[in-house]
Amino acid sequence: SLELQPFSLKPLLRRAMAYETMERYRQAYVDYKTVLQIDISVQAAHDSVNRITRLLIEQDGEQWREKLPEIPLVPLSAQQHRREEPPSAEVLQARAEKAKHHAAQKAEVCFNSLKQEGNEFVKKGQFQEALRTYSECLKLKPEECPIYTNRALCFLKLDLFAEAKQDCDSALRLEPANKKAFYRRAMANKGLKDYLACSSDLQEVLQQDPNVAEAEKELEEVTLLLRQSLARGSPSNPRRTVPITEVEGTEDEDRQAAEPDRTKAAESETGETSTPGPPENHCGGGGRGGRGGEEAITINLQPSNAYEFNQSLNAARAQSNLPACAELLSCVPPETLPVYLSNQLDGHTVSFIMQALETQLLQEDPNLVYQHLNHLHTADRFSVVVMLLETSEHDQVTRLFDRLSAVDSDSFSKNDVQNLANKYI
Repeated sequence: SLELQPFSLKPLLRRAMAYETMERYRQAYVDYKTVLQIDISVQAAHDSVNRITRLLIEQDGEQWREKLPEIPLVPLSAQQHRREEPPSAEVLQARAEKAKHHAAQKAEVCFNSLKQEGNEFVKKGQFQEALRTYSECLKLKPEECPIYTNRALCFLKLDLFAEAKQDCDSALRLEPANKKAFYRRAMANKGLKDYLACSSDLQEVLQQDPNVAEAEKELEEVTLLLRQSLARGSPSNPRRTVPITEVEGTEDEDRQAAEPDRTKAAESETGETSTPGPPENHCGGGGRGGRGGEEAITINLQPSNAYEFNQSLNAARAQSNLPACAELLSCVPPETLPVYLSNQLDGHTVSFIMQALETQLLQEDPNLVYQHLNHLHTADRFSVVVMLLETSEHDQVTRLFDRLSAVDSDSFSKNDVQNLANKYI
């Protein structure tokens, strides 16, 4: 049979088995290896090769291969039943990398085409179409920061402010200092009427680049909107609820409290106030203050709650009575000041307290001034109120901290004052 068909599988396998039975292991080994060249899937040939290999090693030693007959080479035409060996791990990895590289190249070409198409739509004002193409871009490359800012612009043009803000947030997660993302998020926050967040983003833009005129203009506008929003959202002016009878007082006198020279005016009025005795001696009862010709005002110097404290503070502020305010602050523990101010804090209140601290208490008790300042900044809405202070009021705060830093004290250092000033200025 093998003479007629030299590489016939079944005759070769049967002859190999016969050789093995006859313990002619070398010939059996050659026939089994020839079978595996024809069809590598023959498990019986695999098992026999392993078994005979061990026998030949025991019989002939390490040189057993040298004593084998020559194993014939099976032509390809006879390997019709041969099963291809599975590719190695290296081959599979190379194929995967090649496919990945090809896919990346294809995606890059598609991405650039879509990006260019989106940019053209934006130039033409076709923001809905640009939105669609930018969204396709992000499916291909979701970590591409400029696409988020470009799509945010489209959302802004379509008045989809929440979606624009979300895209800017995504861009800032990828590039935390992206100026364009900060500016467009500011515009989204403005559309959402979140003026405080808008202001914060615009300030970040100007901090990175002070020459962005658009951001500066928008900041002025949104600051005005924020003031109007706070004015609408705040309760009625507290001074109207305090029972005060004035004979000759005017609103102009109240506005003088915000002028740069209001400290001198207050000091000149101090001599006319009807509050008896020095401020520090009134914690045990009520104080009376006012200008000559006006009805005296009784001030509760031991308030037990926020309502009583604000009544006393508003009464003193209505008359620009800085000594009375100083008495009140002397009798109130600094840690309770933020609680007593509650949600009544506004720019006028902060300015009045700063005046009293500087002109009435700083020289007598700088430690108390420091403690009040150290707690005041924790009050509700403090950061917003400080941001909206007028220039003259900011100057007043700066002056107070300059004078406080010049004080020698065992309770605080110049560095402590500087760190605290950073929360106000």
